[in-house]
Amino acid sequence: MSKMKSNKGAAKRFKKTAGGFKYKRATKRHILTKRTTKNKRQLRPNAVLPACENAQVARMLPYVIKFLVLLFSLGEKQWLA
Repeated sequence: MSKMKSNKGAAKRFKKTAGGFKYKRATKRHILTKRTTKNKRQLRPNAVLPACENAQVARMLPYVIKFLVLLFSLGEKQWLA
């Protein structure tokens, strides 16, 4: 049987953490002179993906399923909802 393939776009954008998936916020790449200092500061930290979208990202990253099974066994059933 051949290997399952990860969605390469998702693999580059999302990283697995203990609390879910983290990702970099948009609109922080170029032409930042228009943006206010407050806006750039608020875009600085990485964000954690909402729980309602974890299952979609996990489907795109099949080798993360072991991680989800572990969390599901610990009682975090909101992940697979």
